[in-house]
Amino acid sequence: MVSDDAVGRFVANELACYGVGTAHTRVVSDGARTSLAVVATRNDDTQSVIYRNGAADFELNAVDVEAVSFASFGGLIVTGTALAADPSRTATFLAAERARAAGAAVIFDVDYRPYSWTGDREAAAVYRHFAEGCDIVVGNDEEFAVMADGGDGELLARQLAEGVDAVVYKMGARGARTFAGSAVFQTDAFPVEALKPTGAGDAFLAGFATGLALGLDLAASVRRGAAAAAIVVTRVGCAPASPTAAELDSFLAARAMSSSL
Repeated sequence: MVSDDAVGRFVANELACYGVGTAHTRVVSDGARTSLAVVATRNDDTQSVIYRNGAADFELNAVDVEAVSFASFGGLIVTGTALAADPSRTATFLAAERARAAGAAVIFDVDYRPYSWTGDREAAAVYRHFAEGCDIVVGNDEEFAVMADGGDGELLARQLAEGVDAVVYKMGARGARTFAGSAVFQTDAFPVEALKPTGAGDAFLAGFATGLALGLDLAASVRRGAAAAAIVVTRVGCAPASPTAAELDSFLAARAMSSSL
C-alpha cells in the first residue's frame, strides 16, 4: 500500500529494480501515509527513526486478500507489523486462512515493532493466536519474550514447535536455534566485520525463505538465512545491501571450503 499516485509510481519503479511484482498493490488516500525510515550506519549504538503515522500498509483489507489466488503461490510470508491494527489485522488472518486452504505454506516473521501496538500484552495475545495457525514461525529472542508476555521466550518457541512445522529462534551473534517437532539444531552466526545491524532480520528471512523455495532442507535454509544476514550487516543500507543469489552461493561455498581445511 502507498499513499498517493506519485509515491505509488516511485515505489513501483523501486520494486521493479529488485524484481518484485506489483500486481496486488494499490494506492490509498484519506490521510494514509507512506512510512519513512532514517538509519545511522554504525555498529555501536546504532540509531534509527521510523515515521509511521496513519501508515498506508494498515489499509490492507479483506477485498485485497480475496482478490489473490493463493493456489498460484507456494507460500505466504507475514510480518508481525501487519497484525498491529485493523483492517490489516483481520485481512492478514484471512490471508493466512486462505493460503493454507490453497495448500500454500504460511511463514510468520514476528518482527515486533512496539510503536505500532497499544502495548506488549496486546501484541503477545495476537501474535500467539496467529502463530498457532502458521507452518513456520521466525523471531529473535526479544520477540519471543514479548510473545511469552515477558516470560521464557525460548520455552515458548519449543512449545509452539509442537503444533507447527518449525520454529526458528534467532539469537543475534549467538546464531539461531531451530525447533522442529522433537528435533533441535543450532546454526552458528557467520563471523564478519559488521558496519551495522540494520537489515539483518529481513535478510535472514529472505535467505531462509528462498532456501525453502529452492528445495533445500530446513537446516540448509536456516544456514542460507544466516549467510544473507551476515552479508547485509557488512554493507551500507538495507535493500541495496542484500546479496544476489550468486553472491549468497559464493559466500556459502567459500565458508564451506574454509571450514573443511
